[in-house]
Amino acid sequence: MEIAYYPGCSLHASTAFYDVQCRDVMGRLGFDLKEIRDWNCCGATSAAKTNDFLAVALPARNLGIADASGYAEMMIPCASCYSRTLLAHKTLEGDKDLRDRVNAELSEKVQGKIKLLSILDVLVRKVKSGEIAARAEKKLAGLKPACYYGCLQTRYPMDVEIGDSVENPQGMEMVCGALGAEAIEWGYKTDCCGASASVNDNDLSVRLMSNIMKDAVVRGANCFVTTCPMCQLNLDAYEQKIGERYGISERLPVYFITELIGISMGIGAAELQIDRHFVESIELLKGLNLI
Repeated sequence: MEIAYYPGCSLHASTAFYDVQCRDVMGRLGFDLKEIRDWNCCGATSAAKTNDFLAVALPARNLGIADASGYAEMMIPCASCYSRTLLAHKTLEGDKDLRDRVNAELSEKVQGKIKLLSILDVLVRKVKSGEIAARAEKKLAGLKPACYYGCLQTRYPMDVEIGDSVENPQGMEMVCGALGAEAIEWGYKTDCCGASASVNDNDLSVRLMSNIMKDAVVRGANCFVTTCPMCQLNLDAYEQKIGERYGISERLPVYFITELIGISMGIGAAELQIDRHFVESIELLKGLNLI
């Protein structure tokens, strides 16, 4: 099945291995991801903080390209890209004057035809159809992930339709269950990691992440799993600093959901590029005889 695909900047840069995993895993689940041509940055959190019009116009250009592609649906793996694009879609749907103003500058106009899907929207479909469990050659017994959604995957400043609970989402838990992993119950799954504040206010970001780390550890998690490139990068890159500053001795791998699915499918750790993590992430899988 062909589906439009918007990787966003992170998947072409800091987390390029997430893009590799998405294409491989989704291909094995029957999806042919068609990256939309000539896409641009969605603005992420930066545009929304500085310019309301730009925060809509940047993802609007991508929406126009996607509408012109002829595909009915577009998958967006990055939680920030998905959030910004979904908000732009909703805003333009309800504001004709703004839509006309934006479209006047676009060669490919926003028509509002394409349906936007997060990676979890797509994966939950495959859980419900039984395909993920059927493709899991190896059950991930012994893996106890803290499913970390972050603050952008389900929480929005306006009323938008999403396929999960805002405060207690369960999509990743459903995927983990189908793989044989035992996701923990915990209280910080939608808390903010600091996002881009890790650059300009690192102390605040590290403090926020210490709360996330402490709760995951005390609840018995042996890893994190996420879909957000910013959440993954922050926790992975600053875990050593968090532990030293706040007295946390444990170091938990921070996996993308695609890595867990890939391992269960029998894809090698090297092929998934799991060795590119900051926190050592292969030894846990070896210790559980998963690779």
